[in-house]
Amino acid sequence: MLDVATGTGHTAFAFAPHVKEIIATDITPEMLAEGKRLKAELGIRNVEFVIAEVHRMPFRGGAFDIVTCRRAAHHFMNIDKALLEMMRVLDIGGRLIIDDRSVPEDDFVDATLNRLDVLHDASHVREYRPSEWVRVMQDAGFEVQTVEPYAKLRPLSAFTHGVESENVAEIERIVTSLDEEQRCALKVTDVDGEVHLNHWFLTALGIKR
Repeated sequence: MLDVATGTGHTAFAFAPHVKEIIATDITPEMLAEGKRLKAELGIRNVEFVIAEVHRMPFRGGAFDIVTCRRAAHHFMNIDKALLEMMRVLDIGGRLIIDDRSVPEDDFVDATLNRLDVLHDASHVREYRPSEWVRVMQDAGFEVQTVEPYAKLRPLSAFTHGVESENVAEIERIVTSLDEEQRCALKVTDVDGEVHLNHWFLTALGIKR
């Protein structure tokens, strides 16, 4: 198995009891160093951490039976190229499992959430709609088995925590300026005195035929 953009390895560790060997890649050495520390702490033996960039991975074609990528694809500069690389390194019959931030098929919600995420993290590129995921996976050659959207109500602080003050101010301005219809679309609500709004996600499964 290959876990792309593994961060500190949590997805790889979750799969470790179920597969023979996992290569877990990321472009950030500090993340991989923490992953190695956690690996030793947990006593996991079948995960290897490798520095690699998703658009050009140092693996032979057809090397893996499973490729996973969790909560990272919205940072990829070229999603088409990234998916072609995932396709390349998968064996015939191999499975791609994506779990990532998403947006619904709604122009206002799409634009607003992507703007909020850019303000939260400048490395954000795009959260894709379910229909976009179907298209880009098919364009890369995958047979799309499932694309399952889901949503979680999260506090506004998920966007503002650790963010520079001017960006926090802009995030708060955007949310407070919403009219009632827009608030409804984003599921803006008060929970114990704190503003919450929906975050959309999806899980997608593709197969290399």
